[in-house]
Amino acid sequence: MASTERLYFADPFLHRFTGRVVAHAAWNGTPSIILDRTAFYPEAGGQMADRGVLGGAAVRDVQVDDAGLVHHVLELPEGGALPAVGTELPGEIDRVRRRLHMALHTGQHMLSRALVDVANAHTVSSRLGETLCTIDVDLDVLEEQKVAEAEAFVNAVIEEDVAIRAFFPTSEELAALPLRRKPKVTENIRVVQIDGFDVSPCGGTHCTRSAQVGMIRVLGVERYKGKGRVSFSAGRRARSELWAEAGTLRGLGRAFTCGPGEVPASIDKLRRELTEAREALGAARARLAEHTAAELVSALEQSPEHRVVAVVDGASPESLRAIAARLTSRPEAVVLLAGQGPEGLPVLIARGSGASFGCGAFLKRLAEAAGGRGGGRPEHAEGRLPLGTDFPALVASLLG
Repeated sequence: MASTERLYFADPFLHRFTGRVVAHAAWNGTPSIILDRTAFYPEAGGQMADRGVLGGAAVRDVQVDDAGLVHHVLELPEGGALPAVGTELPGEIDRVRRRLHMALHTGQHMLSRALVDVANAHTVSSRLGETLCTIDVDLDVLEEQKVAEAEAFVNAVIEEDVAIRAFFPTSEELAALPLRRKPKVTENIRVVQIDGFDVSPCGGTHCTRSAQVGMIRVLGVERYKGKGRVSFSAGRRARSELWAEAGTLRGLGRAFTCGPGEVPASIDKLRRELTEAREALGAARARLAEHTAAELVSALEQSPEHRVVAVVDGASPESLRAIAARLTSRPEAVVLLAGQGPEGLPVLIARGSGASFGCGAFLKRLAEAAGGRGGGRPEHAEGRLPLGTDFPALVASLLG
């Protein structure tokens, strides 16, 4: 069987075609059909497969095997049969998806070229994903300033609207071309040439002029598995991302009652105010802990067991720790404290350095009796009891 004729090689903007079913096959165990010719791009070279409709059925996946046969996997109703061999089928490519892939793939070639020229960073792999595109280069550290320069370089070439040609050169023509990387195949080598800028072997779908890319946008630079990784977007996807981010910025401007350009300054002011508020809250909590501990000292002093049991209204676990720290500075002290909150009673049990009370074991008994949870060490334990628990009465019943 001859390999499938790929119509997108000659015209990446071809969205409608007819093809004849020449065989039934399977891809990874799923039934597929082979056409004599197709405009559907099969997943390859880091580029995702096309989607669309073939003979009235949605195309779920498109793949190519080692023999060059393109497998079309269709969405068929339960019990539905594949179109018969010999049937002529009309096909229609998802234009929006194809157009995006053209911009992303061409943008990847251009950004890879610019990274070589600006940062001497050579692409070792690339991936054009559903939500994120990446380029991995042979440098473990990429300077963000260099990547920004490469981005600007690419966008300048996009604005120049240079011609882009995809063709199958003769062996003599191929030998004379300044390829950015070596071909991965030895026969039927296809080349994508961006006039005056980049020449690379590639079988993907590409724009025919650089302005069709629209724009290239670097999203991030990081170190990934010992290589430098650049995340990027282009075309419709880049515009959509920018529009969404601009909408978020405008929303922040409305929230801060300022213009979008003043949002960073407003955020800095809010951070300063939050830091000051946290510091003031910390100081207030410290004063409250001191005051509460002072009130509980007398109860501790009057207890023959050097023990204090108390419920501190509104106390958080942090507040209970601060109070307990002041009380357990007395070596013989045993402190059993609870707070009150919407999610239950935070509980803390602690002892001074000279006491022998088993805090963790007692909290476990408390939790089992009340249906709560918690644990800890002999000298310190924390947990939470259900709302409505009568903490002093429960402690008294367990202490006997």
